[in-house]
Amino acid sequence: MDEAAIGDVFAAFRPVRCRAMFGGLGLYAEGVMFGLVADDRIYLKTDPAFAAELAQHGAEPFVYEARGRQVRMAYWSLPDAALDDAEAAAELAARALRLALAAKAMKPPRRPRG
Repeated sequence: MDEAAIGDVFAAFRPVRCRAMFGGLGLYAEGVMFGLVADDRIYLKTDPAFAAELAQHGAEPFVYEARGRQVRMAYWSLPDAALDDAEAAAELAARALRLALAAKAMKPPRRPRG
């Protein structure tokens, strides 16, 4: 999935910036990563409640293998139905963005290097 296709999916949301990372793409809005693309699938940042809701719509968790074990992150796939429904994709992306902004607010500020 390329940046133009991602822009189409999130056309009703807002502009989404993409950054290459680990063979995929990070999806950014308002300076935070709210999603990612891996193996041509879009995944959104979740908390347990949002993950459970997405699972009810057929979404799957983002899982990768590292050092012989599977690692699960707090990202779940965008349900297939939302790929063709810009309003549904925008609503789900907005929820993921709120979670990403809240997580950023909880992090302590970075200390300057030196």
